[in-house]
Amino acid sequence: MDLPTRVLVVDDDVTVADVVRRYLERAGHRVTLAENGEDALRRVAEDPPDLVVLDLMLPGIDGLEVCRRLRQRGAIPVIMLTALGEEENRIAGLQLGADDYVTKPFSPRELTLRVGSVLRRAHTRPAPLTPSLTDGDLRLDAVARKATRAGAELPLTTREFDLLEFFLTHPGEAFTREHLLERVWGWDFGDQSTVTVHVRRLREKIEKTPAKPTRITTVWGVGYRYDRTP
Repeated sequence: MDLPTRVLVVDDDVTVADVVRRYLERAGHRVTLAENGEDALRRVAEDPPDLVVLDLMLPGIDGLEVCRRLRQRGAIPVIMLTALGEEENRIAGLQLGADDYVTKPFSPRELTLRVGSVLRRAHTRPAPLTPSLTDGDLRLDAVARKATRAGAELPLTTREFDLLEFFLTHPGEAFTREHLLERVWGWDFGDQSTVTVHVRRLREKIEKTPAKPTRITTVWGVGYRYDRTP
């Protein structure tokens, strides 16, 4: 039998944290709580969880800084909790590499579904159809989950790697943001701005001039298309 996944819930609202804990435990997860950023980082260092549910508005070290430090440690999936009017913070969190977000007030059941979706994507990926993909100076090793450009390794988050792999295996095809959410994120619902932010981050890492992309091009009225280097 598989061991239960370990989820760290970081929220200074004791009531919210307790409700989230109960729902996640009912879904079979093992849950640890942290009330602030310092406590969260200490717990991650001592016993890295499989996923972090992270409130952005924390006392002391705020959620954005916690997310940034988590990304320095590796690719632990992060789901942010944000207030309704915190669009700038939400976008900043996605730019730092958060995998998903849920807006307060939220449905604990929806959060539980999001946690399950992110964990499935992170831990049960299918075997790659093509172990190695190349495009000009860009090379992706799907088995080692490593991407390089001009020989230098790219610091891709889990979701950025998945998105790049999808684009490289479907060159010349235009995809809507909704389609990308379904195929790359594994969601049948969600905010499509998540895709926009991740495409922007990926462009910054693989394009010669991110403001004038030649690889991941925008198809107006549709979404995005990956164009191979001539």
